[in-house]
Amino acid sequence: MEKLYDLIIIGAGPAGLTAGLYAGRSRLDTLLIEKGQDGGQIAITSEIENYPGGLSGPDNIESGAELIARMTAQVAHFGVERLSANVTEVELEGKVKRVHTRHGVYQSKAVIIATGAHPRLIGCPGEAEFTGRGVSYCATCDGSFFEDFEVFVVGGGDTAVEEAMYLTKFARKVTIIHRRDELRAVESIRERAFANDKIEFMWNSVVVGLHGDGILSGMTVKDTKTGEERLVEADPDDGMFGVFVFIGFLPNSELFLDKVDTEWDYILTDESMRTSLPGVYAAGDVRKTPLRQVVTACADGAIAAMQVEHDLASGVIG
Repeated sequence: MEKLYDLIIIGAGPAGLTAGLYAGRSRLDTLLIEKGQDGGQIAITSEIENYPGGLSGPDNIESGAELIARMTAQVAHFGVERLSANVTEVELEGKVKRVHTRHGVYQSKAVIIATGAHPRLIGCPGEAEFTGRGVSYCATCDGSFFEDFEVFVVGGGDTAVEEAMYLTKFARKVTIIHRRDELRAVESIRERAFANDKIEFMWNSVVVGLHGDGILSGMTVKDTKTGEERLVEADPDDGMFGVFVFIGFLPNSELFLDKVDTEWDYILTDESMRTSLPGVYAAGDVRKTPLRQVVTACADGAIAAMQVEHDLASGVIG
């Protein structure tokens, strides 16, 4: 007879790891599945300043990878079973849920969907061609490749501005390209960016084309007010520049769109993280929520796991 877990958690970002921590502490027989590295987007975030109780201060700023490493260790401490695999299909109807991977099919009484989100693309010609050849979505991963080069950051929110400041550690100049005439980032982040003499701004602008001969060396930028387009080219001595894109995220919900209720592809839940299907819960960036931060993802994961424990104990599911 195939093993029947109490709970399967899909995704090991902050929401999934926190759900695993709480499920493990509650002695639920839990399997946590992650296809890549733990942490999702937060694992490649250079600085975490707003996680309560985390390290902070100009000389002691914590990275996302450091925070996630501690979360992963906590989950292991409470005996949660781990599987590194890509989930290819899910069967969520009925009392027994089935999660398909290349390693086999795993069964559980409950499932928590914590698959997170992925970066939104610019969607312009040349973006795919130059990804990894000048275009990046991860400052921590690729910033060092642009030592003493010029880079551009597309976006105006918290993440874009924070990553622009991180890139000043490597690039000689960082230009933030934003479609509006003021940043959307919170005041404290804006102040730091304006005070950084290596950061410049290109207001009311969007990137509509990326160009080069094997490596990114030019881009076409359009003025959002006048519609005028102009070509921005790399310094001849450099022959290239970098473009880092931080314009939001899209939910990793493809496997679940026809199985649970969604809105704009985000999974809908109640305040207890229950979806429209009994025994199926969602937590973190994949669900519809007014704020997507590490702290809210962790809260979602904790609520979801404790709701699973309650629903199993009360006979609502299982």
